[in-house]
Amino acid sequence: MYKAASARLLLLRSLSSASSAPGKSRLAASASARAALPRPCAAWVGRAGLARAAGTAPRLAAARAQIGPAVPAVERFQRRMATQATEHAFKNILTSLPKPGGGEYGKLYSLPALNDPRIDKLPYSIRILLESAIRNCDNFQVTTNDVEKIIDWENTSPKLAEIPFKPARVLLQDFTGVPAVVDLAAMRDAMAKLGSDANKINPLVPVDLVIDHSVQVDVARSPNAVQSNMELEFSRNKERFGFLKWGSSAFQNMLVVPPGSGIVHQVNLEYLGRVVFNTDGILYPDSVVGTDSHTTMIDGLGVAGWGVGGIEAEATMLGQPMSMVLPGVVGFKLTGKLRSGVTATDLVLTVTQMLRKHGVVGKFVEFYGEGMGKLSLADRATIANMSPEYGATMGFFPVDHVTLDYLKLTGRSDETVSMIEAYLRANKMFVDYNEPQTERVYSSYLELDLDEVEPSISGPKRPHDRVPLKDMKSDWHACLDNKVGFKGFAVPKDQQDKVVKFDFHGQPAEIKHGSVVIAAITSCTNTSNPSVMLGAGLVAKKACELGLEVKPWVKTSLAPGSGVVTKYLLQSGLQEYLNQQGFHIVGYGCTTCIGNSGDLDESVSAAITENDVVAAAVLSGNRNFEGRVHPLTRANYLASPPLVVAYALAGTVDIDFEKEPIGIGKDGKEVYFRDIWPSTEEVAQVVQSSVLPDMFKGTYEAITKGNPMWNQLTVPEASLYSWDPKSTYIHEPPYFKDMTMSPPGPFVVKDAYCLLNFGDSITTDHISPAGSIHKDSPAAKYLMERGVDRKDFNSYGSRRGNDEVMARGTFANIRIVNKFLNGEVGPKTIHVPTGEKLYVFDAAMRYKSEGLPTIILAGAEYGSGSSRDWAAKGPMLLGVKAVISKSFERIHRSNLVGMGIIPLCFKAGEDADLLGLTGHERYSINLPTNLSEIRPGQDVTVTTDNGKSFTCTLRFDTEVELAYFNHGGILPYVIRNLAQK
Repeated sequence: MYKAASARLLLLRSLSSASSAPGKSRLAASASARAALPRPCAAWVGRAGLARAAGTAPRLAAARAQIGPAVPAVERFQRRMATQATEHAFKNILTSLPKPGGGEYGKLYSLPALNDPRIDKLPYSIRILLESAIRNCDNFQVTTNDVEKIIDWENTSPKLAEIPFKPARVLLQDFTGVPAVVDLAAMRDAMAKLGSDANKINPLVPVDLVIDHSVQVDVARSPNAVQSNMELEFSRNKERFGFLKWGSSAFQNMLVVPPGSGIVHQVNLEYLGRVVFNTDGILYPDSVVGTDSHTTMIDGLGVAGWGVGGIEAEATMLGQPMSMVLPGVVGFKLTGKLRSGVTATDLVLTVTQMLRKHGVVGKFVEFYGEGMGKLSLADRATIANMSPEYGATMGFFPVDHVTLDYLKLTGRSDETVSMIEAYLRANKMFVDYNEPQTERVYSSYLELDLDEVEPSISGPKRPHDRVPLKDMKSDWHACLDNKVGFKGFAVPKDQQDKVVKFDFHGQPAEIKHGSVVIAAITSCTNTSNPSVMLGAGLVAKKACELGLEVKPWVKTSLAPGSGVVTKYLLQSGLQEYLNQQGFHIVGYGCTTCIGNSGDLDESVSAAITENDVVAAAVLSGNRNFEGRVHPLTRANYLASPPLVVAYALAGTVDIDFEKEPIGIGKDGKEVYFRDIWPSTEEVAQVVQSSVLPDMFKGTYEAITKGNPMWNQLTVPEASLYSWDPKSTYIHEPPYFKDMTMSPPGPFVVKDAYCLLNFGDSITTDHISPAGSIHKDSPAAKYLMERGVDRKDFNSYGSRRGNDEVMARGTFANIRIVNKFLNGEVGPKTIHVPTGEKLYVFDAAMRYKSEGLPTIILAGAEYGSGSSRDWAAKGPMLLGVKAVISKSFERIHRSNLVGMGIIPLCFKAGEDADLLGLTGHERYSINLPTNLSEIRPGQDVTVTTDNGKSFTCTLRFDTEVELAYFNHGGILPYVIRNLAQK
């Protein structure tokens, strides 16, 4: 233990000294320090906690009077935390892992040494949870009973058993990272006000933050787009970037990867992912939680990872074990092989549709079968990436030979890869399809023959609404006809064929319903996959050779997920053809997929708005919810990068690629889709010759040097942040300002008004949009009152460090549908007492000023989409006390709990409409005020002022969540827990 502590201190000294080293970026120094030393991990924290435990019990007893009355749920939790252990419960299975040539790689906690036949039947994903529990088992934060629950997974998972989990590391991006660092800074202030040591607020596990969400496509179709967009990015976000750079030096063990380096998930896949850690001679599987829902991409590498809310990630950073329900695991068997011309994007859209239909919310999905050998690692990562879109916690691919080959390709050393293979084989976590397979037990089963997958796109408003390419034209016309909804625009028949002519910079142009105005190769989902990126280049090349050209009014862009993509596109010679079609590289970040698509040309915008055109965007992303991609593209389709190029060339989604030509070639002949579509063999040949290991090594060596604009940022060295009250980017949040050591306990919800009444599939984009700030919105008014010009509004995502902006931006999505408004779309609601129609923020503030609590009514899948903590923080600041829905998306429910909002579910077969609720009633939630009378998942009666009564299920899912509720949220709990030590 002391060796680990010494290594950790040496590493932290390296990081601290690096921050002040002249002429050397902190990032470069951090990288070299990390290369020289084993990274600290959750296991170290557990052992250190074990050493400290001897002094913990008296402090807990003394502090209990301050923290509040002991009640069963909290008492049980505190009893566990106060228990001391004299030795590791599983020391007898700590086993040496020898090297083939002599010596040892290190030691491991050996699962086979348990001699328990149940382990052989466990899914591989559950084995990772088991190893973590065994390694961290100190009867302090993790108990032997927790280990037994996981070993007996087949019987305990259906009972929704609670377990603690300590991931090895935490991953952040800047949209979610800025508010996380804001919270940490505010927590330091709260600790100081409580008379405790503010520096106790410090990450205890490695934290990597990649700045990738800030770049916008302001400049497109230009050789200078990358530099121009980065300069604009820095001018807009200098304050945010400076704040993050301050955080990287103020908080120990935090590494910030600067702008322009790539997309967080691709960087994680190609560079940050370890697969197996070796820390102080202890070997263990890599695992990660991230504040972006697409953290799941790393599951394609055999690393257990998933998205959590920012507030949950912050608690994990500070040493709190994650409390989770032991999940069911869906076994997804893959057989056969993809047909020629079918892409990984087509596959993932098919898988997403299948799993959405099956129902996998809160579950792991584990892929297996002989078809696995036919899928590249990048294909697997594409499927794993979209786990949030099919609703699963993880879409996991166990490590096999394909994984090892990818690790070598991406520059991991032979020694490292050998260690990874040896460890995983020794601990029964490696799949060798050349050997007989032990049949594993799954909670349920699905199967897909890869040969049945066909070219597809998805939309126009949801990622799981897959449309086979051959049916696209008929599906589009059905969408024009259908009433307004996920698959409808309700365009009158006599208006469906209208053509709008306009002048585009001196040349005649025209658009109609379905015209493509944005075509973006973007997003971690596909830019990490060389086969589809080079496939897009081949489509562009064939089109150029035949004389086809993308119309100039289509906003085209290419945003690679890392510099590696640029290198292999240049190596192949295909970037030249992409440039000719307008797909110049615009930056290295999420861009269009996160809503940073930039403005359309004014002439195009005017043609759309003045004629009510249902314009389309086609992007290689993972999200296409209303209002996300661009306010003026009402139809948004997800497609593979080659299909993005094809639709850009066609200029419309209203086309049957099998029967209709894409355009007229230079010889005057019609050119069809089949003429420009590459075969699988063509793509494979280019991948083989163009994607080289040295590209990965060179790219990530360059990242450690930062970039000139980042390196020139100067920041203060103080450990407490100096808040600027005039800042419109970084603002001290109000969560902890009046906090005391006494928790508030459960609160009463009596005679609450309904703030909003929703139907199904309200996403976190609806609740807390990331895109542009509308000129007439409360957030715009706030910014203009503080002298911010409209051109400098930036986006909601970039202003997540300012609670004043974000509270006003809550429920500000321009496409949100609230039943109070009887079909009208937009961010307003009815103030029930007066009947006035107001912006949601204004209505909420009126309720708050009058001391009136509010609730929200919702349908199924409330909070689906990104793991956006502001989708819970915002409603809390608006005064929302509870959300009553048919069902919740996993991360959002957890975020609501983390912010002290009560999540309730209607009973099966019931919803607000069936119960005759209009939202004009006043609601009382009959939840006990004594925490000892509250249990996870219990029935709760809700009554209204007009005599209605119905029963809901309380969605506090664990006893730990009840402890958080008692404290008003997870972060107040953590502060009080740390302050009393």
